[in-house]
Parts: sequence; structure tokens; C-alpha cells
Amino acid sequence: MKIKISKNELLKSLSDIQGIIEKKTTMPILSHFLMDVKHVGCTLYATDLGTGIKKPVQMLEIIEEGAFCVSATRLYDIVREVQEDLTIEYVDQEWIKIMSGRANYRIAALNPDDYPLWPTIEDEKSIKISSPALLSMIEKTINCTGENDPRYALNGVLLHLQGDLKRITMVGTDGHRLSSVSKEIDLDFADEIKIIIPRKAAIELKKQLMEIDQELILNISKNHIKLNLGDREFLAKLIEGTYPNYDQVIPKNNDKLIYLDRENFMGIIRRVGVMSKEKSHAVRIDIQDGLLNIFANDPEIGEANDVMDIEYSGEPLSLGFNAKYILEALSIMTGKNVAFELKDTLSPTLLTEEVDKDYKCVLMPMRI
Repeated sequence: MKIKISKNELLKSLSDIQGIIEKKTTMPILSHFLMDVKHVGCTLYATDLGTGIKKPVQMLEIIEEGAFCVSATRLYDIVREVQEDLTIEYVDQEWIKIMSGRANYRIAALNPDDYPLWPTIEDEKSIKISSPALLSMIEKTINCTGENDPRYALNGVLLHLQGDLKRITMVGTDGHRLSSVSKEIDLDFADEIKIIIPRKAAIELKKQLMEIDQELILNISKNHIKLNLGDREFLAKLIEGTYPNYDQVIPKNNDKLIYLDRENFMGIIRRVGVMSKEKSHAVRIDIQDGLLNIFANDPEIGEANDVMDIEYSGEPLSLGFNAKYILEALSIMTGKNVAFELKDTLSPTLLTEEVDKDYKCVLMPMRI
């Protein structure tokens, strides 16, 4: 196998797969990518067995067909540094020779026949959704997903399709907070489908969606989802398991409502939060007639408080929250005002916004 390829073309292709490639793995081949070179077209494959990308790559010249499998990170580092286009040759079934200007490299390669096969998707259901809509749903839920949670289903976002209601909902939770966003969608089936997309796959899909603006076909099977994103195909293996009943977590009868200026509230949380304990990020919010007071302290460092005027005339309340969770929720909202729906000191609090009634964030208060 021998090719000539543009530096910029190869750099862009390798940049696209860095989030998928496993940097530390017991399977060395998962830190590599596969390039399948044919005169009719060249295709790059990258996978960690859970998430995968397949995309075409344009060549300057194909001198000899073939395939090679080489470290994605090492080749990416080389391509970033060279100044000219590259000639790549696969020799002796063990090495890749790279030439760019006067620079020469030799990199160990693995047998391309050992690279994991791209799975075949069967018994699919398909939905149409715009890339901006799907991107927005991921952005509003991904921060709430668990990371390495022993409750494995929480390590991903739930995608809930309700064919009879023509509705799609995405949910993320780590047990301390929950966010959900719903949209009306034209579904051509009456089934109810629930799938769990792994956190890593959702993060990578978010990156890919930021580069395109188009109508998407999302294909769903028992074990995978697949999307065509521009010129590339994105594949993710789904998490097996049962997701918690998120609708039961969202409070329905919180009877105390406070409207807050979002930017002002974020600023106060940031200012006071710098004095919160590093591990818990705990802040106390005291609510009374016409006034909201935010307080934080760390006995080893000091304390801080700040206040803002509010329209409230109910009974006084004191609640503890993780400041980081509040800021993450507020940062993905876009409206001027947000609503705090409260019940009591220890009951779940519902955070919503004016411009998107279908987005909800539930925060569990902390004991402080």
C-alpha cells in the first residue's frame, strides 16, 4: 500500500477521531485506526468497540491499494509537525514509512486484518431530527449523567421515544440531579422505545453535531444507534439495563415559585461559590420576604455571602445546593429569567426557564 495525501486532509481526519481512540487500553489495536485504500475510494475507521466513526478520506494519489493500521495519536503528532504533504507506505507487514519534505519516519503498524469489523445494523427503527435539535438535547442533559457509576444505566443519556404522543425526550441523571428535555417529533410508529446512549458516545456525537446543520436520520436497533453526519457514519453501542422512571423524580406540586434574573443569579453563585468547600461546592440559599441570600463557607478558608432582590412573600426557607450543579444548569439556559419551584428544605427543587418550557432540571438539596 502506498499513497500521497494532503497534510491538511489527514490532519482533519485524525483530529475527528481523537475523542474516540482509546489512549489507555488493554487492547492495543483500539489505540489505532484503520485506513482502507482502494482506487474507488478510501475509508478511515476508528472505534473503541462502543463508539465508532467511518468516513471517506481524499487522497492526492493512490500508488498502490491496500490497508494499514497505525497509532492514531502518534500519526496525529507527526502530521501536526510536518510542513508538507505526506507519502505513506506500508512495508513488510510491520511498518509504516512516512515521508514529508526531507523528514522521514518509520512507525510500527498492526495487522489491518485484526481490526474490529464494522457491525451490521438490523431490525432498525428510524426517526428524522435536525442536527441543531439533537445537539441542543445532548447539551442540556449530558452534564447530569453519571461517570463510572455502579448503577451502570446512569452512565448514559436516556432517549425515550413515544410514538403515540409523537414525542422525543432525552434525560440525564447521576442520582443527585436530573435534566430532561422534550420535543414534538413526527414519528411513523406507535411504539414506545427507550434506549441508553453511553456518556462517551453522547459527548463524541455532540462534537460531531457542532460541525453540521442538516436533517438527520437516526437509526435505532436493539444494540446500536447509527447516524450519517455529513460525509461520515457515526455508530454507538447502547447500554443494556433499565433506566429509572424519570417522570416520578420531576416534582409536580412544588408550591413556592421564585423568578430570578439568570445572569444576576449566576454571578452571585460564582462570587459566593469561590468560598465553598472544594469537594462539596456547597452553598446555602436563604429565602425570605423580597430577598434571596446566598452564603458559603469553608472553616479553613473563610466565608462569603451576597444578596439579590426577589418577589417572594411566603414562609422563609433555607436550602443547600451544589453550586457547580446550579451553574451548569443555568449556563445551558438562554432566557433572561429562570424559575425556582420549591416545596421545602429537603424536597427536590425544579429549575425551569421561560423560553423553553420543555426543559426541566431537578436539583436535590444538600444537608449543610
